[in-house]
Amino acid sequence: MASNRKKVMLPHNMGKEGVDKLRARDDIEVAIYPATIGQAELLPMLSDVAGIALSGTPYRKAEMDASGAMEVVARIGVGYDTVEVPALTARRVPLMVAGTANSTSVAEHAFHLMMALAKRSTALDAMVRKGRWGDRHDGLPMELAGKTVLIVGFGRIGTRSARRCLGFDMNVLIYDPYVAAEKITAGGCERVTDLDAALPRADFVSIHCPKNAETIGMFNAARFARMKRGALIVNTARGGIIDEPALHAALTSGHLAGAGLDVFEAEPTPVNNTLLALDKVIASPHMAGVTTESVAGMAVVTAENILSVLDGKPNRDNVINQEVLD
Repeated sequence: MASNRKKVMLPHNMGKEGVDKLRARDDIEVAIYPATIGQAELLPMLSDVAGIALSGTPYRKAEMDASGAMEVVARIGVGYDTVEVPALTARRVPLMVAGTANSTSVAEHAFHLMMALAKRSTALDAMVRKGRWGDRHDGLPMELAGKTVLIVGFGRIGTRSARRCLGFDMNVLIYDPYVAAEKITAGGCERVTDLDAALPRADFVSIHCPKNAETIGMFNAARFARMKRGALIVNTARGGIIDEPALHAALTSGHLAGAGLDVFEAEPTPVNNTLLALDKVIASPHMAGVTTESVAGMAVVTAENILSVLDGKPNRDNVINQEVLD
């Protein structure tokens, strides 16, 4: 490898559009690695790497210590709970995320889960397939119009989810202590400052906040008890924000009517996860942000993020640890 070329590592499942963008540069050497690689295999590969794109691979202090030449770490997505940000910040290495590249996909999937729960899609489909038309009036679907949804987190995805709910004539409450009231009301939504006080008002709760020390276990037994009887909850954010045993108890007791889950505490979640045995649960395998369009979009943005740093012009909008740029 010529001394003026910089090595960039990309996971094997990164979209071709982004890989091609990096390979088109004569000053970049692209190395492909398995997205499921273990730490023992990964660490020896990092010594001369200037940039790395991460799918689900953790990147923490051990990885940072092994990366003597690292200039930029980029997530192919927007969540970064598997990245130890302080370790990067200590080395003044920016952590980049994919901006809004998958925001529409996640918002659509969250709304799809809300709609599927409200319309009892899986139950009605099963009735037709099993010839049980006589059961169709046992537990009727509901309309979304006029219902109240509480959206937790009003960032890139939460704002898009709110617009979709407003488009279906829903009343939209927003809980996000880090967003100004003016931004929320300008979007046609109502800001709530007390999550516990807002829960009894909501027919639906849709989670769109990051996973961190403040939000792990945010939805526990006490919070489920405060929710309206018959309410529905959707999580397309991160596993662990919902206490799964507490959710199971709230569903089996009949207090909550259903849950739409794209994320789980352990992923892949075990097939014997008791939540999966409940007809009230609709699940997907952490695919809310993974569509034909978003895979291409996230790959391109990730490539552009990496190149922006290596070219000395970092895309500030997509940097998590902004202090490294000052």
